[in-house]
This record gives sequence, C-alpha cells and structure tokens, in this order.
Amino acid sequence: MKEKLSREEVLHVANLARIKLTEGEIEKYQVELKKLLTDVEKINEVEGYDEDILIACWDEFARLRKDEVGNMLDPKQVVENAPHHAGNYIEVPVVIGESEGA
Repeated sequence: MKEKLSREEVLHVANLARIKLTEGEIEKYQVELKKLLTDVEKINEVEGYDEDILIACWDEFARLRKDEVGNMLDPKQVVENAPHHAGNYIEVPVVIGESEGA
C-alpha cells in the first residue's frame, strides 16, 4: 500500500473543496489525507459495522402535522426585531464572498 496520495488526487480534493494549496500544503496533505483514508478503512473493517445502523431516533415515517392557515405576521413588525434592516428586508453579513464569483 502506498504511503501517500498522488499530487493529482490531492489537487482534485482541493478543487472539490474550492481551496488553493501551496506546494508545501500539497506535500503535507499527500501524507495526511492518506492517513485519514487508512483510518476510515480500519473503521469499515470492524466486525459488526453495518451501513444500516440507526442514525435517527424517530420512525421511518415522519408524523407531520396538518397544514393550517393562520394569521400572517406584519412585515414591518418582523423587521423591527432585526438589528439591521432596510425597508422590508433584514440585512445580514455576507456569507460567501461575492468577489470570488461564488
């Protein structure tokens, strides 16, 4: 078994994650990502490991309430509770940089 991932594999993962790596980081992650994948393989080898394990404590079929029409909130009252607003809009910080074309 090889001790590190290829440069192309690391660059592919970086591309999927939309991150840029320096040459030093590429070399570092060739080893680190291989260690991570090796650990995941060990977990998969554990006897009794089952992909159908319980991941939620509720029934397979969700119990949903019936939709009922109710009174609408007044937009002016709603935005008054926000720390920053303009007109009927709540102002929030930018999450994804617009300059990166995302």
